[in-house]
Amino acid sequence: MAEEGGITLVVRIGEGENAKEIELTEEVLRKIRVYLHTEMSLEQLANELGLESWEEAYEFVKKMPAWLGRVPPTLLRYKLRMLEEKVKKGEITLK
Repeated sequence: MAEEGGITLVVRIGEGENAKEIELTEEVLRKIRVYLHTEMSLEQLANELGLESWEEAYEFVKKMPAWLGRVPPTLLRYKLRMLEEKVKKGEITLK
């Protein structure tokens, strides 16, 4: 989970009024890792994430940063803190 005022990673799927934003939390990453490392279908992933269809799950997987699939969920907070420090130091900028 992201700390208040800290960086949160969000994947936006869809366009306009129907767009959905999914925050990349430790729990969401756990579900993604199960999808990536087992025979879980996109339909099952959609159910796990509360999405309406496998198409939305597919769009989510396409837009999610690939490096997050390799990061253990428990390290997410650490990685977000590292990003925050780099932003504070001016080493990177976020849009």
